[in-house]
Formats: sequence, structure tokens, C-alpha cells
Amino acid sequence: MEIYAYILLCLTFCLTPAGVLWLCRKSSWLGKIGPIIILYAIGIIIGNLGIMPRQMPIVQEVLSNMMIPLAIPLMLFACTFRRSGARNQILALVTGIISVAIAVIAGFMLFGRQIEEGAKIGGMLTGVYTGGTINLAALKTMLGVKDETYILINSYDILVSFLYMTFLLTIGIRIFRKFLPDNRNAFTESDQAEIESEIEKGSSNPYKGLFTRQGMKELGKLTSLTLAICAVSGGLALLLPDGAFMTVFILLLTTFGIACSFLKPIKKMRYSYDIGMYLIYIFCMTVASMADLKNLDLAGGLNLLGYLLVAVFGSLLIQCIFARLFRIEADMMVIASVSFINSPPFVPMMAAAMKNKDVLIPGLTIGVVGYAAGNYLGFLMSQLLNII
Repeated sequence: MEIYAYILLCLTFCLTPAGVLWLCRKSSWLGKIGPIIILYAIGIIIGNLGIMPRQMPIVQEVLSNMMIPLAIPLMLFACTFRRSGARNQILALVTGIISVAIAVIAGFMLFGRQIEEGAKIGGMLTGVYTGGTINLAALKTMLGVKDETYILINSYDILVSFLYMTFLLTIGIRIFRKFLPDNRNAFTESDQAEIESEIEKGSSNPYKGLFTRQGMKELGKLTSLTLAICAVSGGLALLLPDGAFMTVFILLLTTFGIACSFLKPIKKMRYSYDIGMYLIYIFCMTVASMADLKNLDLAGGLNLLGYLLVAVFGSLLIQCIFARLFRIEADMMVIASVSFINSPPFVPMMAAAMKNKDVLIPGLTIGVVGYAAGNYLGFLMSQLLNII
């Protein structure tokens, strides 16, 4: 009978995200909460009900470790790297990354030293605040961060990111426009329509058509290519010492995923990002179910909250100072910060709030570069903080 319990729980982890995504599309208030936090909550509840079979932790570990290597190439296949000589865009990208790095180091000096795995957490914060959830999850696996720590980071990240967006939307944008150059063009109805279409892309059902004949054909191609990349990356990583396997494996997956994103036949596949994101949803629920609430370090959690506040608001302040020095436009600075801190899906919403269509494509491009660079930057930061 125990084998049926394992099967049932695995199916629960794999199928629940589909139900949550459906509910988020049907309910506006659930959509505002977002599928990730809902799946974390469900996973934590399941994991702490005391219903897990004895060997379930092994199954959870295997399932969660499978999702990230498969998701990384799939999500990177869909990235579009646009060439642009725009001075403001390049400066916003570079100063944004530098600002996050400085803020993470400052946060480590103030709070990270008092936290177990503080250097690893610094690497994860660098990854998530230059990229997104995929980078946070990848670095968690790469650096071997505890499940309880990972859950705390996600919980506080949601809170701090909400405070960050609230600040920008209420008074932040107006403050920055007074402090920095403001070279906005007139905002037309066609501009609003273009931004709204980008927002709608994020709220519509991205999996519609996946189970058609054409969709299944594309799924087969994506699966075959992803498995091939995983096999090659794993084989090359095995040539190195055991302790370096996971780090090299993840970085190779990232590199091959970026390389494939430049191939036209792969760029035409419309489902790669969303399939990869679904695997991240499975990962989120599975890893949340592994967190034991009795073992959460609440004292360390307060230091962690301080660390995130410094990383987010510190990076915004530093980037504003850079923007003042290099004469970067206010809206470009804000959209770059949002793209890094909240990830590209928030860019259209912020562009609409600022009534500035001109920052839409630059913001998305900056975010894509952040996705691609996040794993490398996060790993390098964790090594640097170990030395400090």
C-alpha cells in the first residue's frame, strides 16, 4: 500500500500546479497573490500534516533535483537578446548589476555574517535580484542551501518585493523623475494598447494548444533537446572532481540554453518558457513540502529579512546615484531596477504605470540578460562572500 502513497503524492506535486494556474486565471484576487506563493503554502501544509511515508524525503529530493536542470534550458530557449546601442539602456543594465552586487555585499556585512549559510544566501540574492525565480532555484541546488532557508528567502522576498513595488507606484516614480532626467515622449492611445497587449500575454493561458497535434510535436522536440543538453552537461561535469559537479552542471546548462536561444528553429517554439516555468512550479511545491516548520530559524529569519531589505532598497538607492552621475533617464533607471528585482513579467505593468512605452522593450531586454547572467553572478558572489 505504501507504493500507492508515493505515487499519489508524486502526482499531487506534478498536477496541483495546473489546478492552481487555472484558479489564478479564474480569480482576480488569487491571480494577484500568484501561483508561486499559493504552491508554497500548499506544499508547506502537505509537508507538515504528518502524512508522508517514511522514504518520501528521498522521493522529494529526487523530484525537486530533477526539475531545475530540465527547466533551465527550456526557459532560456525563449530568451531574445536584442542588440541595442542605446546609451541609457546599456548604462542602466551595467549600473543595475553593479548596484545589486554592492547592496548584497553591504547586506552581508550588516546581516549576513550572523546567518548560517550567509555567503550562499548572498549568492542566491544576487541571482534572484539580477534574474528571477529560476535563478534562485538553480542557485539553491547549485550551492546546496537548506530547504528551510530557501522557504524563508522566498517568503521574505515576496514581502520585500511587495513593499518595493508599493513604494515605486505611490511616490517612488515621481521622486525619481524630479531627481533624474525626465525625457518622456507624449503617451498615445496606441502606446497604451501595445503595453496592454503585453500585459495580457502574461495573464492569458500560455498552455492553450499544447495538447494539440502540433503542440505535442513541439513538446517532443523540446524534451529531446533538453534531455540531450542535460546528458552532455552531466557528462562533462563528471570529468571534474565530485565537489564541483553540481556547480559545473548548472553553469553548462545555462551556457547551452543561451547558445540554443540564438537558433531560429528553437526560437519559433512557443511553449519552451512556459513548460520550463511549470517545472519551476512543481519544484516550488515539492521543496516547500520538505520544509519542517519546527526547524525554522526565526532569529536568523530577522537577520535574513534585514539582508533582503538592504539588497532591494539598497540596490535601488545605489542605482539612483549611478543614474544621477551618468545622466540616465528616470524611467529607464526604474524599469531596469524593476526588471532585476521583480523580473521581466513585471515590466509591462510598470511601463503602463509610468505611461512610457519607450521603456518596454529595453526593460524586457535587460531582464532577459539578467536571467542569463544570474546563475554566473550568484555563484561568483557566493565565492566572494566566503573570502570576505
